[in-house]
Amino acid sequence: MRAGSPRLLREINDRAAIEALLRNGPLTRAELEGIIGLSKPATAQLLTRLEESDTVLRNGLRGGGRGPRAQLWSVNGALAHVAAVDLTPDHVDVAIADISGALLTEHSAPMPKAAKSDVLEAFHGAVSKAAGQAGLTPEALHHVVVGSPGAVDPATGKLAYAPHMPGWGGFDLLDELHGLLGTTVTVENDVNLVAVEEMIAGRATEVRDFVLIWPADAVGAAVVVNGVLLRGATGGAGEIDGLQIPDRAVAETGTDRTGGTFGELLDNGALVRLARAHGVAARTGEAAVRKALSSGPAGREFLVDLARRIATGVAGVISVLDPELVLLSGDVAQAGGTTLVDLVSAEIRHLVVPRTPVQLALVTGKPVRSGALHTALSVAREQVFGLPAATTEPFRGPHHGNAAVLAPTTRR
Repeated sequence: MRAGSPRLLREINDRAAIEALLRNGPLTRAELEGIIGLSKPATAQLLTRLEESDTVLRNGLRGGGRGPRAQLWSVNGALAHVAAVDLTPDHVDVAIADISGALLTEHSAPMPKAAKSDVLEAFHGAVSKAAGQAGLTPEALHHVVVGSPGAVDPATGKLAYAPHMPGWGGFDLLDELHGLLGTTVTVENDVNLVAVEEMIAGRATEVRDFVLIWPADAVGAAVVVNGVLLRGATGGAGEIDGLQIPDRAVAETGTDRTGGTFGELLDNGALVRLARAHGVAARTGEAAVRKALSSGPAGREFLVDLARRIATGVAGVISVLDPELVLLSGDVAQAGGTTLVDLVSAEIRHLVVPRTPVQLALVTGKPVRSGALHTALSVAREQVFGLPAATTEPFRGPHHGNAAVLAPTTRR
C-alpha cells in the first residue's frame, strides 16, 4: 500500500461515521459499526480518534433492563453554528442551529419599508437578537443563509425581480451583508429554498427533474434539473411573475383578455375580484379559496377559473422543461388542497402534450426557513467536516469569496 493511504482511509471512515451520526442522531458503537461496515476494533479506534479531536461526544446510554447499557455517541454540535433567515417585505424570521442540526433559538421581527440604512439596521438587529439568545454574536456564526424574494444577479450581487422589497435594491447585497454580520452569507431565492426542502423532506425526494410553483403574490417557480437548482445567467430562472398570458377565466373581472402578466392574474386583488364575480366574497385570495371549497357550485366555478389561470402559465413551463413532477406550494395552493390541484391538472391536460403529474407540496409551516437551514448546514458541514455538499449548493460568486450569490423566482 502506497504511503499516505492509511491516513486517507482513516479520513474517509471518519467522514462516513460523522455523516451517519448526523443523519441518524446518537448511535452506539455497535449501531455505527453496522452502518459504516467497519470491524469492532476499527470502529472503537475511530470513535476514540473523533472524541480526542472533540468531533464527537458521549451522549448518554441506550438500553436497560437486565442487559448492559451501551454508550451513545453524537456529533459535537458546538463546533459550528449557522443561521437561517426568511426575509419578506414585512418581517424577518431567524433560526439559529448548531452543526448537528439542533435548533437553538428562533426570533421574528417586523421589517420597515424604508431606505437601505433602515432595513439593514433592522435586519442586523434581528440576527443579532437571535444569535444573542443562543449565546453567540453574528460574527461567531459559521454561515448565514437568507431566503428572500427576487433574484441576486451573480455578476453584480444586486437584488432584482423584487420591486416589493423597498430599501433592498441597487447595491451589492452579498458584500453588504457580509460586512454587516462579519461572516459568510448566502442569499437564495425563497421559492428555491422551498424546493430544496421538498427534495429533502417532501414530495420530490424520489425525482430528479421537477418544478415547484408558488401561485400567489407574486408568482414564483423553482426549477430543478437532474437534482440541481437551475438559476440562469442572471439568477432569474423561474421568474414567471411577469410572464404574459391570456386570461382564460370564464367570469368577467375587467382583465385584458388578450394578455396580462401571470402575477397580475394571481395577485391577491385579482383573486378577490374573481371570487366576487362568482358570488364568493372574501377579503383575501387565500380566504376566498378556502370559502369556495364549501360554497357549492359557485365556489366550484371560481376554483375552476382559478385553475384555468394557474394552468395557463404552468403549461408553458411544462412545454419547455417536460419535468417529472409539478408541485404547487404556498398559502393559496395549500388552501385549495387536492381539489385545486386536481382542477389545475385537468386544465393542463387540455393545454400541453406531456402528462406531467401535479401534486400539492408536502412541506408546510416554515418551508423557506427550513430550506435555508438545510442549505446553511450543508455549507458548514462541507467546510468543517469535509462532507460533500448537497447538489443544491449555492453558486459562489466570483467576487464574493465564500459569500454565495443565489436566486430565482419571487414570493411576496
